[in-house]
Amino acid sequence: MTTSLVTVAYIGATILFILSLGGLSNPETARRGNLFGVIGMTIAVLATIFGPRVTPAGYGWIIGAMVVGGAIGLYAARTVKMTQMPELVAAMHSLVGLAACLVGFASYVDTSTVFATPAEKAIHEVEIYVGILIGAITFSGSLIAFGKLSGKIGGKPVLLPGRHWLNLAGLLVVIWFGRVFLNAHDIASGMGPLLIMTVIALLFGVHMVMAIGGADMPVVVSMLNSYSGWAAAATGFMLSNDLLIVVGALVGSSGAILSYIMCRAMNRNFISVIAGGFGSGGGSAPAAAGGGAAQPAGEVQPVSAVETAEMLREAKTVVIVPGYGMAVAQAQHTVFEITKLLREKGVNVRFGIHPVAGRMPGHMNVLLAEAKVPYDIVLEMDEINEDFPDTDVAMVIGANDIVNPAAQEDPASPIAGMPVLEVWKAHHSIVMKRSMASGYAGVDNPLFYKDNNRMLFGDAKKMLDEVLAALRG
Repeated sequence: MTTSLVTVAYIGATILFILSLGGLSNPETARRGNLFGVIGMTIAVLATIFGPRVTPAGYGWIIGAMVVGGAIGLYAARTVKMTQMPELVAAMHSLVGLAACLVGFASYVDTSTVFATPAEKAIHEVEIYVGILIGAITFSGSLIAFGKLSGKIGGKPVLLPGRHWLNLAGLLVVIWFGRVFLNAHDIASGMGPLLIMTVIALLFGVHMVMAIGGADMPVVVSMLNSYSGWAAAATGFMLSNDLLIVVGALVGSSGAILSYIMCRAMNRNFISVIAGGFGSGGGSAPAAAGGGAAQPAGEVQPVSAVETAEMLREAKTVVIVPGYGMAVAQAQHTVFEITKLLREKGVNVRFGIHPVAGRMPGHMNVLLAEAKVPYDIVLEMDEINEDFPDTDVAMVIGANDIVNPAAQEDPASPIAGMPVLEVWKAHHSIVMKRSMASGYAGVDNPLFYKDNNRMLFGDAKKMLDEVLAALRG
């Protein structure tokens, strides 16, 4: 392929990637968006392989790498459960960061590149330094996120004494060695400061994500998504590949916007998330009206599956709020069967989705789509909240922090001000949980003790199967 044809192919792929992002913004067009992305990536890969920069001698290496990578991807797609999607996403982000690091070191030791002026050489070395810096942070941070999301590392934040000063010191050292790197006279003398910066960046990625509490993990996933985009863009600069720059910028900017949306949904700002600390406590009781501490009023009122089915059968309007507990139990298909049965009986059933429900953005939407729940009855928090006072039954399946009234009622709560689904305003609420344990944020939930709330204890899948059987009986 000629250079002109490759450029045309890259422009076409860029358009398809933009259309892909647009399609993914709506559940009804998500399949089409995915198709656009697949076609665009296929065009981009083929144009790169058969372009003038790759010789036939490299075809074997490229095909071998694609076979290995494709086999791993196919295996992951077939074996990874939907509940494991958050950690899989984090793992994929780590690979992007690792690729940026490897490309950076390869670009630096490559002696075939000839620069016309010292300025061009300096710009190229800045690209290498920044690319490896972003890639190393993304790589180590994503690995820690994977560990937290998979349960291999605890969700409680690790807050080192003087951590902000440590971060500042690390930044100053990185800047200092960046100057040393740019003034290096040969590859050997420049490799030392480059390696030191890489180690500091890896440590910073670990420290940054370890300091973030479990309740902020949806923001972390979207933040690392943004980082991986910028790492890809930096790789594009190092390789002088315009398409990689554009794609990286698209991913980086969309991830940054998503992180902002996630932070708004939790009444947090991005800097406070990076600073960490949310979710470190063991929960506190709601504050009394007078400002003093008080224990939750009332007692927990358990309910059976048969009683739950009767409440649902007699209701005219039902709102179901899914959470991570539904994902763990893989109960989304049973939820759909209950929904279909109730709708056949004339009950108005809808779903309320909190932006940070689950462990990654859109986690609940993906699960419900997999179970073929109609898109038109799946509503966002802002759309459904005003309807709770007119709802007969609000059914919470494995959610905790996103339905916690302490966010509105207790100014001293760690989640004070966080927008939540106001399920307690429904005539009756039913919360499905395995136990009375607090949620991922480690904050007690006074919803459990409200007079109009009932607790259905047990595994979500097992209890919902019993509810479904009772509804059919």
